[in-house]
Amino acid sequence: MPGKRSQSNDTTGKKTGVQPTITSRSARAVSSAQPAARSAAAADGDAPASMSRGQRTNWSGADIRETFLRFFEERGHMRMSSSSLIPRDPTVLLTTAGMQQMIPYFLGQETPPAKRLTTAQKCFRTTDIDEVGDDSHLTFFEMLGNFSVGDYFKRQAIEYAWELLTQVYGIPAERLYPTVHADDSESPGYWQEVTGIPAASVTRLDDNWWGPPGDRGPCGPDSEIYYDRGLQYGCGEADCAPACPRCDRFLEIWNLVFMQYYQDVEGNRTPLKHPNIDTGMGLERLAVVLQGVESIYDTDIFRTIIDSIAQMVEVEYGKDETHDRALRVVADHGRGLVFMAADGVLPSNTGRGYVFRRVLRRTVLFGKRLGLDRPFLTEVAEIIIRQMGDHYTELVQRRNQIVDALSMEERKFNQTLTAGLNLLERELDRLTAEGQTTLPGPVAFRLYDTHGFPLELTEEVVAERDMTVDRVGFESEMEKQRERARSASPFQREKGEEAWTNLVKVLPETTFSGYDGVSDESEIVALLVNGQPVDMVTAPESAAIVLARTPFYAESGGQKGDQGVLSNEMGAFQIQDTQRPVPGLIVQFGQMTEGSLRVGANVRAQVNAERRRNIMRNHSATHLLHRALKDIFGEQVNQRGSLVAEDRLRFDFSLNRPLTTEELREVDRRVSAWVLEDLAVTTEIMPYKEAILTGAMALFSEKYGDLVRVVTMGPSRELCGGTHVGATGQIGLYLTTQEVSVAANTRRIEALTGVTADTFLRGRSDLLATVSSRLRTKPDEVLTRVDQFQEELAEARRELAAAQRARAGVEADRLAAQAVRVGDTPVVAAVVSVTDNQALRELSDTVRAKLGPSVVALVATSGDQAQFVVMVDPSLTARGVDARALAADLGARLGGRGGGKPELAQGGGKQVAAAPAAIAALSEQVAAQLK
Repeated sequence: MPGKRSQSNDTTGKKTGVQPTITSRSARAVSSAQPAARSAAAADGDAPASMSRGQRTNWSGADIRETFLRFFEERGHMRMSSSSLIPRDPTVLLTTAGMQQMIPYFLGQETPPAKRLTTAQKCFRTTDIDEVGDDSHLTFFEMLGNFSVGDYFKRQAIEYAWELLTQVYGIPAERLYPTVHADDSESPGYWQEVTGIPAASVTRLDDNWWGPPGDRGPCGPDSEIYYDRGLQYGCGEADCAPACPRCDRFLEIWNLVFMQYYQDVEGNRTPLKHPNIDTGMGLERLAVVLQGVESIYDTDIFRTIIDSIAQMVEVEYGKDETHDRALRVVADHGRGLVFMAADGVLPSNTGRGYVFRRVLRRTVLFGKRLGLDRPFLTEVAEIIIRQMGDHYTELVQRRNQIVDALSMEERKFNQTLTAGLNLLERELDRLTAEGQTTLPGPVAFRLYDTHGFPLELTEEVVAERDMTVDRVGFESEMEKQRERARSASPFQREKGEEAWTNLVKVLPETTFSGYDGVSDESEIVALLVNGQPVDMVTAPESAAIVLARTPFYAESGGQKGDQGVLSNEMGAFQIQDTQRPVPGLIVQFGQMTEGSLRVGANVRAQVNAERRRNIMRNHSATHLLHRALKDIFGEQVNQRGSLVAEDRLRFDFSLNRPLTTEELREVDRRVSAWVLEDLAVTTEIMPYKEAILTGAMALFSEKYGDLVRVVTMGPSRELCGGTHVGATGQIGLYLTTQEVSVAANTRRIEALTGVTADTFLRGRSDLLATVSSRLRTKPDEVLTRVDQFQEELAEARRELAAAQRARAGVEADRLAAQAVRVGDTPVVAAVVSVTDNQALRELSDTVRAKLGPSVVALVATSGDQAQFVVMVDPSLTARGVDARALAADLGARLGGRGGGKPELAQGGGKQVAAAPAAIAALSEQVAAQLK
């Protein structure tokens, strides 16, 4: 079966990526005819990159959008407004495709307002956010789409697409190249009937397949239409065709998706009752073609914004690449921030709020590179609202909401930004002077925790100095903080316990119905906003809701709280977490996504069932794991803590040593055996003392009432209030991924179950297959092949080292011969070509050894970095020659710094062009010190 399209935010036009890149080509052409016969116009190498002679070029972005929507309205489609960037599907973080609001219609869950629909959908993706700033990547973009819900299918979708592109937009037919999925036997014939292009000339591509936007949903093969940019963009090879991996000649502009199947979380596909059409064409990408420009940032969609920002900072776009990149980042990110804020996304440290915060802080950092040391995001927002408010009227209506969100978060970040940047620069200077290339994890965490630097931003700044961040160390510090915070609910810390204490006095105890199912009908008995009781909440407010009866499990015993939706005809509330802030009260925390809800209203409570099932798999697996550890190491092994999440489990237990490889295998073997036995999981309510007498395990850290719930599965019998699978076979797979120490006499096992474990194993299998393919050997012979390569590499390194030593000897002789005398002291000061700081020191040592008592200062440059070493013979330090002072002066001349010891100092700087003059001044410094 075809695989799901990989996620990307390049501007290649892949609907599964953020607005397409012109540079990414991953599809493999199965068969296609050489396009030479249809490339009369494309062969004109003098034609502009994205148009042909005579083609209309005065299309504005607004014209393109309106023309698309009107075209389909005239053909019986209902024009629908763009849906919010906050999707209804709780498994998806942000709206990333035009079809997301159509999914309930495609699946028959809801009745569409019409069978034919068309939209211009706002989308946001962060897959390749670090690439934004080049001339092709975006985070926010608009996707033009037409949709058929059980009405027309492949042939008519192809007819509409061809008519719009060639007769309305006026793109020459000879520049358009359709592609289909390799197994689609119908579409090539339809393309021939509609366009006259021979079916045999339609390119077949393996990855012309659209997968669901989340972990499940509708899917099917697609037909992508490519635009031929011209031979000047081609590779010159005879088989050059759409999706050519060697060149950028063919640009995908429209994707026609034939929704025929439903894919579940296990990856299984079943035919839909009625096939549907879902098409997507990036507005920004189409504008490149119709406006005849090179880049999406050259279209009027962006130039208005870019030029306005450039005017703010008094620079001209197109004159300096550093400024150009910063202008593109601010323009793109500014659009995304404005639309997210308008739809109610607010900054936070989790979920889509973290995306907002990260994007905003990245924008501010790039603004500083333009000289914007003052708040500027509200000015950018006003530009975007003026440009896009006519179509997206919510921008005008929610202007104050947008401005408030941006200005408040920008002000908070600016308060710590300067201090954080100074700290980071000092650390990087220190590391450079010491010859280190990795920023320690604790430093990166301090920047994150104290100064609000997302790790990704720190990595960007560090990468500019050709250095990396110790991610493992960062994650270790992050985990320590999580552990410190684990004991208290984040909602309790934010809201305080007083409101809950007062509330529980007047409300009956919440009834939990989640053992029997994942949905229920209930009544809202309390609403709180910012810790204060209210009668009503409206979108997009965040709130806490208390129900009389709830199927949502409150976080307890290591099991994460449930997520899901509360809804009725008046509104919908997205539940992000469920907690028990005080005994007797279960509280759902989240955000209104539609309409409003009132105290006393009846609502439908629906738990995210797939997430709950994954959590249950992991929870039941922890019980089996606990039993296995006791069986192997003795009853003295006890649980010290756990985390049961939807994607993994973590189990802490008492043991004073690491597990051996064989012991870990035995643990996995026992747990997996119990899973395969498909043992029934039963629950009983009984008095606490009676439960203990029956052999049920109780945790010393937990407090139990007189009546307890006993969960039994095979040999495991524990007191537990959590939710579990019905039989151990439902766990599916169990796999230990890590065993580490977390404290004295405490070990931790992390493991995966079910779909997550299967995905992990398939990933490892794919990795092995890839490695064996690249090594040109069989998977079971990879180790032998690696050993062989290691031996060859070691020999090559020995030969290289010998050659480098010989070369260094020749270079040392040359430098020693060029020594000048300052008084009676030989001084060598030169710019040399070496590969790294270690080689620089070794060469300096060799030169000094040849000269005897002397001063040696060598500078090496690489890209925009200069490194240097200064060595002074110990006999000369007594006469006043100090390597530290020489290095400090040399570093300053290079725009950096230097330091060390009297006999040996080093440093670096960014003013590479100054290296010859800086090193030439060293002899004068030595003379001054000798005097």
